[in-house]
Amino acid sequence: MKPEVVYTIIAAVAALCSIIFGGITLKRSVQKDCDTMGRERGELKADTEYIKRRIDDVLLEQKDTNKSVSILSERVTRVEESTKSAHRRIDIIEKRGSDE
Repeated sequence: MKPEVVYTIIAAVAALCSIIFGGITLKRSVQKDCDTMGRERGELKADTEYIKRRIDDVLLEQKDTNKSVSILSERVTRVEESTKSAHRRIDIIEKRGSDE
């Protein structure tokens, strides 16, 4: 066999191998990119779900706080009414004491 034919065969095989290895590398790169993108999307979805749960927790806590504030407001109103009544009685007692 002539050396030119051998060189041509070697060049053709080398070109074919580089095409095959380039295709394999490209496929792996694309798959790795897809895996990375999927992982990032999964993390984003998990973070979004966590934020939703925390917002629900905060809303429940806010409802409890609003109930507590409402109860305290009612109690303060009753204490104010009781204080007014006590001041009236004290005024009556003071008037009786000053009349005597």
